[in-house]
Amino acid sequence: MSEHADDGRDADDGRDPHSDHGHHQHDDHHLEVAVLTVSSTRTLDDDSSGDRIETLLTDEGHEVTVRELIPDEYDSVQGTVDRLVDRDDVDLVVTTGGTGVTPDDVTVEAVGPLLDKELPGFGELFRRLSYEEIGTRTIATRAMAGIDKGVLVCCLPGSEAAVQLGVAELVVPQAPHLVGLARRED
Repeated sequence: MSEHADDGRDADDGRDPHSDHGHHQHDDHHLEVAVLTVSSTRTLDDDSSGDRIETLLTDEGHEVTVRELIPDEYDSVQGTVDRLVDRDDVDLVVTTGGTGVTPDDVTVEAVGPLLDKELPGFGELFRRLSYEEIGTRTIATRAMAGIDKGVLVCCLPGSEAAVQLGVAELVVPQAPHLVGLARRED
């Protein structure tokens, strides 16, 4: 039992969970999602990471409105993410692949300049959680997220285990809230 269990405060951070005063009223609980696989070796037929993202999100009641696979090329990644963000039927873009350190891993470089706001905590927490599974190899991942024109963009590594971790532990619990905040009217 948490030390705060009987005083109404959230065990995770010690704050009163009811003190947000409508902070979650803007949450968007049905998201329209674009899944983008960045790979020069896979096809949609053998894209287990893209399949996993789609399953995890649809199981939570979200709708995958577009799914694409593109090569590891800067212009292709940047142009595709920019086009997806501009769609009326996309609230969230989840990419898989291209976040490592090989010369063709360009997702971070291509997506970064598009973002209006970066969310550094996403990558930091992803690496912390990854460390529990893969140890110090986690330093080779550059998972990242941010907001582009009110759309949440999350860039995950290409392995199925990485997308399982990132989507289940970070995207699913936080995307409705982040999208709602990003689109909130002043």
